[in-house]
Amino acid sequence: MLNAEKRKTILLLIPVVLILVGYVLYPSIATIVESFKQKGVFSMENYSDFFGEKSAANFEALWNSVYISLLSVFFSALIGIPLAYIFNRYDFPGRQFFSNIAIMPIVLPSLVGVMAFMFLYGEAGLVPNAIKDLFNLSEVPFSIGGISGILLVHAYTMYPYFYMTTSSALNNIDPSLEEAAYNLGSSKFKVFWKVTFPLLTPGLVAASLLVFMVSMASFSAPFLLAGGFRVLSLQIYFSKINGDLEMAATQSVILSVVSISFLLFMRWYQSRKDYRMASKGIGAHRSEVNNPVLKGVMVTLGILAMIVLLLPHVTLLILSLVPEGAWTWQTYPTAFSLENFRLLFEDPNIWDPVRNSLIMTCLACIGVFIFGIITSYALVKRSFIGKNLLDILVMIPWALPATVVGMNLILAFNKPSPFSFGQILVGTFWILPLAYFVRFIPLVVRSTTAVLEQMDDSLEEAAQNLGAKWFYTFRRVVIPIIMPGVLSGTLLAFVQAVGEFPTSVLLYTLSNRPISIEIMNQLRMFNMGQAAAYGMIQVGLIAIVMFIAYRFFGVKSENTL
Repeated sequence: MLNAEKRKTILLLIPVVLILVGYVLYPSIATIVESFKQKGVFSMENYSDFFGEKSAANFEALWNSVYISLLSVFFSALIGIPLAYIFNRYDFPGRQFFSNIAIMPIVLPSLVGVMAFMFLYGEAGLVPNAIKDLFNLSEVPFSIGGISGILLVHAYTMYPYFYMTTSSALNNIDPSLEEAAYNLGSSKFKVFWKVTFPLLTPGLVAASLLVFMVSMASFSAPFLLAGGFRVLSLQIYFSKINGDLEMAATQSVILSVVSISFLLFMRWYQSRKDYRMASKGIGAHRSEVNNPVLKGVMVTLGILAMIVLLLPHVTLLILSLVPEGAWTWQTYPTAFSLENFRLLFEDPNIWDPVRNSLIMTCLACIGVFIFGIITSYALVKRSFIGKNLLDILVMIPWALPATVVGMNLILAFNKPSPFSFGQILVGTFWILPLAYFVRFIPLVVRSTTAVLEQMDDSLEEAAQNLGAKWFYTFRRVVIPIIMPGVLSGTLLAFVQAVGEFPTSVLLYTLSNRPISIEIMNQLRMFNMGQAAAYGMIQVGLIAIVMFIAYRFFGVKSENTL
């Protein structure tokens, strides 16, 4: 006979296990099985084709994806870590303002960021043409494109991951550790290298993983900037639209193996040492910059960085005011109006993508909010057999690139199954909210788990000793304590989902197309103004949600990672 505690644990686990098995494990297995089929017969032919001479393009795409992702990690770290160190360790005029501006790229969804960079630095971009006219040159001095363009966009849009995790880690370091090293005669560099940097390792590993995974799944930058350059996420897309689902499954499995290998390597690297501190940090320990020359240099660099960081946002705003057909052969736009925004709010067909994005993102966020609370509570506060396995299942969507998650759902739900209640989900409205939900489960579970691990069990025990039932204690004691962690994860899920492009491009239909797909459609029709207006709507939605989360729930965007 099961006691009351075990019955509660089982009741908590039943929905969690069903969801993880049905929407994470089953689709992954369906993809693996499909990769071993050719014309309905089990064989290794697809893998032979992938690595064989007949399909050198696939191998080239795999290699390109890996080294672009590694370079993206390197350049993002190169920008994010020094910025975080300067803003958290030195005090100078405008520091707080500049540090707030530093996270602005996070409100720019990937596709919108690529579009802004094309308008700014592309061959017909505003900056190269302005320099050409200013110095009376015969041709533009530079333009982005190919690998350099992809890396530039990746570094701009992904360095905030390093900036935010490094800032958080620096604020949690106990200053007495560094002071002890200084008192023992160590130089500034030696203290940083031997004390500070090792304590940043967990945060840097998390940021490296995030950047690597996002780069491996990167779709919009290679799609719009690469020309003939191949990456594996694009190859999966092309295989899918050509109807070769077996090769798409094979490419997805190989992309997954590379991503999971990188995840295991980083976890091994992190586990080599113990990074725990005996005491908690008491906040940033900043040194005031007293040298007037150095202070002037830092303020000047801060202003220049602010201009560079905000230029894509400003460009997007200006272009959203260009009416359709008003910017064709001219070097610069000459006519401006609010027509694009008026059409957005007056024409139901133009408004549909905005409505779809809002509904699908909200559905996914409500799902991960509830699922994240239940799963985290079960993982942290309950004892049961198979806890590690459940933890791995939760982390699988984190380890898989977005393109792979999309392919998994296509191969699992393009036929009726018990997990789709006997329906075909592919081609319906529900497949995209489901994809967003699966993709962002780990974000909410991880952030909630971190808060739950800091909650003392005696708080629950005290409430129950005073006569409170379990559910009352959970509702009135546990939920209020973990709410900041849950909201942080849900906020990040919203920011990511509203701009999600790689899974959307694989799963959308005409009736549920989100904003990011409509931006791509408008770009194909060379309607730059309307595409930019959609981009501004995405940026505005993210900014509004971040403001509400901070103003009413105290959730800071820099604490969401």
